[in-house]
Amino acid sequence: MVESRPNTPSSLAPLYEVPGGAASLYETIADCPRCPLARTRTRTVPGSGPLPCDLVFVGEGPGQREDELGLPFVGRSGQFLDELLGSIGRSRQDVYVTNVVKCRPPGNRDPEPVEIGACRDYLDQQLALARPTVVATLGRYSMARWFPGERISDIHGRERQFEGRWVIPMYHPAAALRNGSLRAVMKADFARIPDLLEAAAS
Repeated sequence: MVESRPNTPSSLAPLYEVPGGAASLYETIADCPRCPLARTRTRTVPGSGPLPCDLVFVGEGPGQREDELGLPFVGRSGQFLDELLGSIGRSRQDVYVTNVVKCRPPGNRDPEPVEIGACRDYLDQQLALARPTVVATLGRYSMARWFPGERISDIHGRERQFEGRWVIPMYHPAAALRNGSLRAVMKADFARIPDLLEAAAS
């Protein structure tokens, strides 16, 4: 288990469990010196949830709350993600959640290409451990890994297959917090996930 912070809500404690087979990877990420974010982070934020896992969410980068607690999606965006998961009968304990960068960009700015590149093989290893049926990208920076050059407004909710798994691009929950009209859009996109999982299992 990764050590939690004293001010961590008890409801988040299970998310500190390091999934089987990932201990070495999490230790490597914790000491990562690969890019300038290593000098400004409070804690690395590798990911949370079980591995392997049929459903993986890939966001962009940790925010202030995530940097403090070492967990992904635990601020306001995380609360909306929890709501969206509940709408499809899932919870944070049975999905895997990570980001394209594992350290907080200063001021919550967008991650830069060199930072995304420095973390790329960490995400590769996480996906190899997860062996997911469905990957949902949250925001344009994670979307760009599978859909380079495309606009999220054009392709959100439209899944494609890559290497035998479905990848479905979605808006970042923070976008829906800024623009309330996207809440219904995200719920509709999330509603596609159970069908993708069921189709893959049949």
